Amino acid sequence: MNSEPKNAPMTAREGFALLLGCFFGLAILKFGNPVILDGRIIVPGSLGEALSLTNPWPTRWGNWLMLALAAGGAVFGFGGRNRGALTRGLIGLPAAWFGWQIFSASQTVDAELTATTLRHFVAVLAAYFLGACVVPVRRGLSLLLVGLLAALAICLVRSVNQRLVEFPQDRLTLTEGERTGWTNFPPSVLQQMKAESLVLTTNGVDIANPSILAKLAKGRVHGTLVYPNALAGMLLLLGPVALVLAVRGTAALRPVTRWGAVGLTAFLVGAGFFWTGSKSAWLVALLLIGLWLLRLPWPMRLKVAAVAFVLVGGLAVFGLRFRAYFAAGATSVGARFDYWRAAVQTTVERPLVGTGPGTFQRPYARLKAPESEMARLAHNDYLEQFSDSGLPGGVLYVAWIATLLTVLARRAGSAESDPLNFALFLGLTGWFAQGFTEFALYIPALAWTAFALAGALLARTATATRTRDTSP
Repeated sequence: MNSEPKNAPMTAREGFALLLGCFFGLAILKFGNPVILDGRIIVPGSLGEALSLTNPWPTRWGNWLMLALAAGGAVFGFGGRNRGALTRGLIGLPAAWFGWQIFSASQTVDAELTATTLRHFVAVLAAYFLGACVVPVRRGLSLLLVGLLAALAICLVRSVNQRLVEFPQDRLTLTEGERTGWTNFPPSVLQQMKAESLVLTTNGVDIANPSILAKLAKGRVHGTLVYPNALAGMLLLLGPVALVLAVRGTAALRPVTRWGAVGLTAFLVGAGFFWTGSKSAWLVALLLIGLWLLRLPWPMRLKVAAVAFVLVGGLAVFGLRFRAYFAAGATSVGARFDYWRAAVQTTVERPLVGTGPGTFQRPYARLKAPESEMARLAHNDYLEQFSDSGLPGGVLYVAWIATLLTVLARRAGSAESDPLNFALFLGLTGWFAQGFTEFALYIPALAWTAFALAGALLARTATATRTRDTSP
């Protein structure tokens, strides 16, 4: 235990932990697009464009910033501070996995996509080890979470604005423009809208893109991330932590102030999650609630009854919430099965090295069903590993994640664990579970944050003697 007073001046190492958390917060706001789309992201042309929440930054900027942070970690001597946090398997498996990614890259079918993906994977590993190294610093986890949760709040406020203001206004603008023959738009703006596929020309008549109108009508929010399911993944990851800290961090406040803050946090997290309309995330959330209930110090019979009630009720609401989707044929489910079939077939065709990191779209263009839309990622992080880097790459990644979650379950998943530790464990469990239906590993904002928190929780819960943050 550290004997320094809680109000001691911030040290350089603590300042670095705060800076690292602010960087991951910046990633939530600016690096929320899949890494393979890096070449399509337009570099901001002005300070205003750079600061706007609607304009992402190229992922390569984040890679350079992460490299600088990794160098800073070396300067501050963090290399030996994770002793006891990472077992040999939790160091050797990610190292072997990345080594195989490099070997697979030598046989890639698309060198540019693979090079971009490899740079991203370097940043993922850097986040993982930095998270494990900075948390043993006094107040390390508290400082790491400051920037993350501040950025999450901004992201969620934007989500509320999208649902209540932005999307309705955009839909009204398009329908009104079509009604007036687009006379209320300058020609240059109309041409830009056509270039962005907001307006289509059919039989010589300009109309609002029906698919865009349908999306706006659904109101599925995405905040600062690429699309709604990505925001749902972020809320699975950080939602439990935000709720726990809202309750614990306001304990000294007056009841009205305290429960107002807790209520606001619950509204932003709950409404944002609900408005994403993510079906897989809904099911994962039920799993997390079940795990939380089983962790409570209640009689087992009561816990089983509570879990059964949540599952039955949650599935009933799920059915009502998405009844129109299933009535229409659940098209995205069918599409995912086609992606997964192609990933398995690619693995069978190239079992040793796959097609190269980040290249799923290349074999899928050849293997996809004629009626399926084109996809750049497999919508399953685990199958994509097998498809992109062969059986060795897939097995090493699955072994790493399985080992990671097993160790965290033992350290943070018990009934005696700290509530914040358990919240972090729940978030990581939910995020990795969503990886069976999404491509979160390839979104920097999600992957960097998740692996940094994984390393941080390993360090925080390590049994070896070390300096640790005990009052986040």
